Amino acid sequence: MAQRQIKMPAKKNSDDEATEIVSQRAKPERGRYLLQVDRQTKGSFQDMEAAQSAGREIKAGFPVLQVAIYDSVNSSHTLVQLPAKRDSSSE
Repeated sequence: MAQRQIKMPAKKNSDDEATEIVSQRAKPERGRYLLQVDRQTKGSFQDMEAAQSAGREIKAGFPVLQVAIYDSVNSSHTLVQLPAKRDSSSE
């Protein structure tokens, strides 16, 4: 039986394309404040104001969701609430 030669596609040898290998086992760096939506962590922030701002944006778009900020240093949760709407009929 004759052997068949298989041609492999040429590899790109470009120094411009640096590929970074990310391990699934390595935990990503986390900030002190974790943004949680329905008890699932969605992001981390270094300061409380940035976390609350992101939480308010999510809460404004989806008011039914439970949005909280977890402080990993103090081990405490803070619920994100939308500012109370002013009733224009009471003026």
